[in-house]
Amino acid sequence: MSVPRGIVKGPPAPGPSVVMSEETISVRIPSEEKAALDAIAAQTDRDVSFVIEEAVSAYLDLHAWQREHIEEGVRQADAGEFASQAEVREAFARWRR
Repeated sequence: MSVPRGIVKGPPAPGPSVVMSEETISVRIPSEEKAALDAIAAQTDRDVSFVIEEAVSAYLDLHAWQREHIEEGVRQADAGEFASQAEVREAFARWRR
């Protein structure tokens, strides 16, 4: 599944009949990051735990997406599926515009 750059697609939200187990963890973060989390929580009228859960979920989704694409790239390289030199030049030319 391909997800456009900058968009993180996660699993669907659990319905009312889905029971998820939860764990409690403790982490140390810089005071500035804690203040930023507090500000986001206040701005969105959520508690800090919710904001952290959302951030962790987004990170895990992004990491999974990246890993899938890296593995696909390795598979393509192992299969000898490389871009030609002309295709690479064309792609760099588009990026320079």
